[in-house]
Amino acid sequence: MKKVSISEDVKSLGVFVAIAEVSNVIVKETDPLIEDMVKKIEEKYRLQDPELLKNDPVVKAYRDFYWRIGIDPTKIRPSGEALRRRIARGNKFPRINTVVDIGNISSVETLVPIGIYNRDKVIGNLYLTLSKGGEDFLGLGKKIEKLNRGVPILVDDEGKVLHIYPHRDSILTSISLDTKNVIVIGAGVPKVDESLVKYAVDLVVDLLEKICNGKRDYETQVIK
Repeated sequence: MKKVSISEDVKSLGVFVAIAEVSNVIVKETDPLIEDMVKKIEEKYRLQDPELLKNDPVVKAYRDFYWRIGIDPTKIRPSGEALRRRIARGNKFPRINTVVDIGNISSVETLVPIGIYNRDKVIGNLYLTLSKGGEDFLGLGKKIEKLNRGVPILVDDEGKVLHIYPHRDSILTSISLDTKNVIVIGAGVPKVDESLVKYAVDLVVDLLEKICNGKRDYETQVIK
């Protein structure tokens, strides 16, 4: 079981997380149940006016947090909002693999950012802290970036930066077809109900058990 610790300076931002772990998942490129869920999601949100999303209290909470940490949410949108907008504009739901798709399904339905990590590539425990400046971050584009000081980041005992909170994951622990065990983290910010973030993680876990034959290791925990 991986423990998550949140530093005092990150706690002062009002950050909290919900976390669960799932073992023995079988990752596939797709699955008929995923196909059916994606079809229903596209039908559900295709006619939604994307400009009305900014009035949703959950979207507003994540936008406010983005502004607080120096990110313009009109240019880099929170993941759930970005997915809803994508569908509302007639674009297809993004497809990666069954595990990543499940995370995106939860995010589009709850508007809560979800991170799913290959547990076997995480060394030791996890820490949400502020960057000191100069840390390497290897994003999904495979280009190493040097982080500025004061960025909320998720690191392991080796100090690897696994995530820039709450919107970018590293390729170092990304999910591939050979992934077996995963950590699921829901990103909480001020004015977002803890129960919603926990529900978002539980939804991921339930679908990982149903579709990917995974096994929940423990009940979802909220860390703050």
